[in-house]
Amino acid sequence: MTARTMHTRKTPRGAWPVARVLRDRNAGLYLTGVVVSGFGSSALSLASGVWVKDLTGSDGLAALCLLAVWAPTLAGPALGAVADRVRRKPLLIAANLVPAGLLLALFAVDSPGRLWLLFAVLLGYGAAGVVQDAAESALVASAVEPRLLGDFNGLRMTANEGMKLVAPLAGAGLYAAYGGPSVALLDAVTFVLAAGAYAALRVREATPQPPTANWRRRTAEGVRYLWGHARLRPLVVAGGVTMLCAGIGGATAYAVVEALGHSPAYAGVLYAVQGAGSVVAGLLSGAAMRRLGARRFAAAGTALFAVAVAVRAIPYDAVAWASGAAAGVGLPAVLVAAVTAVQHETPGPLLGRVSATAGSLVFAPNVLGLAVGAALVETVGLRWLLPALGVVLLATAGALVRRSADTGRDASDHPAPDATPA
Repeated sequence: MTARTMHTRKTPRGAWPVARVLRDRNAGLYLTGVVVSGFGSSALSLASGVWVKDLTGSDGLAALCLLAVWAPTLAGPALGAVADRVRRKPLLIAANLVPAGLLLALFAVDSPGRLWLLFAVLLGYGAAGVVQDAAESALVASAVEPRLLGDFNGLRMTANEGMKLVAPLAGAGLYAAYGGPSVALLDAVTFVLAAGAYAALRVREATPQPPTANWRRRTAEGVRYLWGHARLRPLVVAGGVTMLCAGIGGATAYAVVEALGHSPAYAGVLYAVQGAGSVVAGLLSGAAMRRLGARRFAAAGTALFAVAVAVRAIPYDAVAWASGAAAGVGLPAVLVAAVTAVQHETPGPLLGRVSATAGSLVFAPNVLGLAVGAALVETVGLRWLLPALGVVLLATAGALVRRSADTGRDASDHPAPDATPA
């Protein structure tokens, strides 16, 4: 009897899948790490921008904080290669301890002249996050029962979105009371606690084989595998297009609030409504993906997101609230579907590189979308821009449905893990 079989039989088959995930020891530890580190990261994401704004008075420099964190995503294929070169569990622990140490350097940031240190730390923070995501995705694929991966990824989304509802307020309060270094210390502590949770995982990992190619070729292998895979490529491309549109739509948030006749602070209410929708989506995504298949599930969510974005141009509060909730439910679908499909379809030795490459292709367009949206909202206006985004998203959903009909069986039917739970 293999370790995986033993692991599977410990879990009651009749239980609700989400409950089965939560009862799984490894899955519970992973989610604990996600919740704890996510709280600190969400708190710092707001506080760092406020910190820069207070020191310089510049909105542009404050916005660069987000860019600094996201920029390493562009190097995802190369950073992800690290996760295929060493054992994933120690790497996951290190990817939490390193940023914890880096964050302590922010105690030296007390004037505009030292802001370079803040941006340098945020760049390192973002790079560690890319490595962490690649190692986590690869390790989860082998530590969690394959049939429950969709439920796990949905719960991970729920955990992240749940933290975004409460952590920024906590970070803002801590910053107001004690300043930026206190928020950095909070984030460092959460990284250490998350590393402790990951250290408690029970997994057996084979020692990675010595590389047979140089670093550049190993990086290219992950890109080629993903782009040449008939089931993965459509999901990842759809995810990138969806996140590009989400970025453009996100740049219109304050224009939408202005059209509703509210102050800019009202955007926080709409973000909270969308976050609540994402929490619900995460709880339901595993069951929905099993029923529909990965591509049809992603297409349904993208279509719902398309409608939500398009109707946001109608300046009524009730419509804005309904749109936010629908966007929160629809947007995560393609993200959860893409992550789960990559975990199922990719051989273990390639999984770090392929996961990081998929992350780059899906999430990097969001940053571009924010920049493009900032320009378009001033020149095109909400009445034309938001419905146009809806049309692009509907076309993306339609392409996924057609692709699903053409290829038959879905990516979620083909697990390919490499390590086993102990």
